[in-house]
Amino acid sequence: MMIIRVRSKDGTFRFDLDPTADAGQLGKKIAESAPNIDPATITISNQPRGGETPLSTLDGRTIGELGLRHGDMIFASYDYVSEPSTNGAPPPSHPPSVAPVASAAPVPAEPITAVPAKRPWEDVKEDPVDDYWRDKDGKIPRQRDPQFCKHGANAMCDYCMPLEPFDAKYHAEHSIKHLSYWAYLRSKASGQSAAATAGLPPLDNMSYRVKIPCPSGTHASWPGGICSKCQPSAITLQPQPFRMVDHVEFSSSTLIDRFLSAWRKTGSQRFGILVGRYEPYPEVPMGIKAVVEAIHEPPQEGEVDGLTLGLPWDDEARIKELAAECKGLQMLGVIFTDLTPDEEDRSKLVCKRHADSFFLSSLETIFAATLQLSHPNPSRAAPSGTFSSRFVTCVLSGTPEGGIDVACYQASEQACAMVDADIIEASVEPGIVRVKEESSSRYVPDVFYRYKNEYGLDVQQTAKPSFPVEYLLVTVTHGFPTNPNPAFISTAFSIENRPGLEDQDISKVVAELSRLGANAVLSPRDARTNPTKAQQIVTYLSDWHLLAFLGTVGILPPDDMRVIAGAVTAPSLESTEGMEAIAKRDGWQTLMAIVGTHSPPMAARPPPPSSGDVGMDDDFGIPEDFDVPAETVTEGAAIGTKTCPHCTFDNPADATDCMICGLPMD
Repeated sequence: MMIIRVRSKDGTFRFDLDPTADAGQLGKKIAESAPNIDPATITISNQPRGGETPLSTLDGRTIGELGLRHGDMIFASYDYVSEPSTNGAPPPSHPPSVAPVASAAPVPAEPITAVPAKRPWEDVKEDPVDDYWRDKDGKIPRQRDPQFCKHGANAMCDYCMPLEPFDAKYHAEHSIKHLSYWAYLRSKASGQSAAATAGLPPLDNMSYRVKIPCPSGTHASWPGGICSKCQPSAITLQPQPFRMVDHVEFSSSTLIDRFLSAWRKTGSQRFGILVGRYEPYPEVPMGIKAVVEAIHEPPQEGEVDGLTLGLPWDDEARIKELAAECKGLQMLGVIFTDLTPDEEDRSKLVCKRHADSFFLSSLETIFAATLQLSHPNPSRAAPSGTFSSRFVTCVLSGTPEGGIDVACYQASEQACAMVDADIIEASVEPGIVRVKEESSSRYVPDVFYRYKNEYGLDVQQTAKPSFPVEYLLVTVTHGFPTNPNPAFISTAFSIENRPGLEDQDISKVVAELSRLGANAVLSPRDARTNPTKAQQIVTYLSDWHLLAFLGTVGILPPDDMRVIAGAVTAPSLESTEGMEAIAKRDGWQTLMAIVGTHSPPMAARPPPPSSGDVGMDDDFGIPEDFDVPAETVTEGAAIGTKTCPHCTFDNPADATDCMICGLPMD
């Protein structure tokens, strides 16, 4: 037996429970702790506020599987039911006999046949990188210490045993500022079994909203009333100990160069959507990196000192679907430029973002938090099925040396929660965030932040009316691979939404496919017999901007686009399987029919041999036409007709204007 402490609105209680007892036994004891408790409304949590789990969803699980140990305290909440009317009848002298019913229908049979109710987080489909780390222990291996280890090669001690992925000393020694998401999750679930973590998810999203309706049910909902049960707690801003993405990797430097080409030609700022995938990042314990494979530019109007765009844009759903068809790619974040040439030396840029000014302005931080709220991260470690976001924000700006560099950030959980509750707003000073005034429809809790004063003391100060934006940022590293292997090989096609600078036209696609001789590959057999040509076609089609454009011309149906997108994303150029799959599609046949009408005429066959018999299977040439004297043609053409000098149509001899083009004949 062990003692479990339960704190509720009626006080703190201690219950003796067996570790193998069903969770329903805990619910019965809670229901008996106070009169008129509705058992169906009982929820439990491992923290005073947030993370509540209905007890009814834990049927069939034992107390031990929930991760509860001797002396643990849990927090329970519930609603009351009104007392049943007795109509003046005296209360029964003894409770109804239930023992005979129990003997007639044994109680232990119910848990065996009962099916536990599905919980919201159990059916969540996580990212493949989460599935990868979920199956790993994530521990940091260490080599045998020659100074302190006194054991043999097959033994282990405290100096060489693997470290937990959240070990603080290891992170400090390797200058790792933040825990990875999975290391943070392991630190939260430390000492608990996997079944306990599944029973009570350890993570919960922050919320600074007033709870509507109030859980106590004793007053009208906000703004009609408020109490300690429904109002959010005071906010103390502090650095976030973890980050959802540890590194941003651009698959090729060409991505940045092509994105910057618009600014280099026009001087206007640009905005793009990062498209790629998430992969394990071995440089950080249980780390995750965002691999960027393409930058898609939505409709926008660039200016010298900013830009205007609307999100979401009309084509966003199609772009998301296309990315998923490209072997599971997705939107990873956004990137924009903030570049200003130096007036004294136009070849260098002004460094506006540094430690003495700001790294990400208050407006950009709120914008980043808004995007992260619209792109939540699916997670089975949170009761809601989502936790935080992996959406990143990258900025291209000037360096102190006058060059261009990328900086990557994320808005913290507190920033997202404050934006969601409409508590903060941008200010004129880019490095300062303003706290909004409280109104009849907006409740603003107390906000504080801590800093070290000139004496090195830790001081807490109110954040009203403003506070530094650095308290809401999480820094993310970035880089490029040593051996680039991008998913999209070609960069020849024009980039979308650059009118007047780069125009996308189907005639360019037809002309290039005609130059490659694509109309000769009309079947899988053609692809196998012409592997070089098939490789050239797949290489040309392996272009994100070309794929995004082909989905708008109406030639290729959605099913064919799905096959083409999968075949040309990270293709294997040593095999013709991708081209074979494309050649089977009817949409490809239609496109090749168009290419055939624009193809140049085939070269003339060689002349026949000068002597010898010509067989049926031998090549033969068509004799050239006999020369006709020019005066004969002129006389013949002049009889009854007059040729238009503009369109060469033969008009009647007495016509003054051409019947086809309407231009004068003279």
